[in-house]
Amino acid sequence: MAHPHSKYADFETLRDQAVALRREGHSLRQIRDKLKIFNNDLLNRLVKGEPPPEWTKRPNAKDDLKAKARELRLQGWTYDQIQLELGCSRSSISLWVRDLPKPQPRYTPEERQALMHEGLARLRAAENEARSESKHAAHQDVQTLSARELFMVGVALYWAEGAKSKSYDRRERVTFVNSDPGVIETYLAWLDLLDVDRERPRYRVLIHESADVEAAHRYWAELVQVDTSVFARPTLKRHNPKTVRKNTGEDYHGCLVVTVARSAHLYNRIEGWWQGIVAQAQERLR
Repeated sequence: MAHPHSKYADFETLRDQAVALRREGHSLRQIRDKLKIFNNDLLNRLVKGEPPPEWTKRPNAKDDLKAKARELRLQGWTYDQIQLELGCSRSSISLWVRDLPKPQPRYTPEERQALMHEGLARLRAAENEARSESKHAAHQDVQTLSARELFMVGVALYWAEGAKSKSYDRRERVTFVNSDPGVIETYLAWLDLLDVDRERPRYRVLIHESADVEAAHRYWAELVQVDTSVFARPTLKRHNPKTVRKNTGEDYHGCLVVTVARSAHLYNRIEGWWQGIVAQAQERLR
């Protein structure tokens, strides 16, 4: 059974499980073994505020603890294991069992390493599952995208990622660059919504010189449903030997540059739409 140990939402889930076990009368060690938690600090935080099992509160509990501690020590338990099991201080355990022989390590270095890797694998699996569930729930929140919503999304998307004219350098041309295929598809759907003729967009690949340029052309051509022959000459990024590239492999396709021909009027409309959005946002801030 996998249990997440992350410090975010998974911590609360794990705490609920630990508290439930504590209230059922489990010792710290039993909780540790059930939940596969091998970090003492984390384990104590999970049951913070929860009293130990009732048997430790008997009038002769201290004598019983001492006897139990000695018994466990003779079985080869470490101080940490005894502390987790009995819930008493390490200093008391040391005083009670110091005359007993030191036990052999419970695990070999190789076994400890294997346990650590196993725990990390469970943690990553739990985190991935939680991440997927969060994304799925958010996906469902969107439901149907209306034309009005797509219009607003497209304006904001262009103003975030598209080329913009400057007061000192007016270049009124609608040019959009991105490496995310979903962003490109959303942008093209927005252009369709604006009744931009499918013949007006021009395509060019921006990619590292060591990448497979032809494969990138095929990838983007299939995505935007055009023939590779319509692509302009690619722009190649020169390699800097002082840097280590991470954008490599079969999933790397560079960026697609989409330029709309004869788009000065469209650019000015986009700029006006964005100013309108900003004005409405400013009203909400007042």
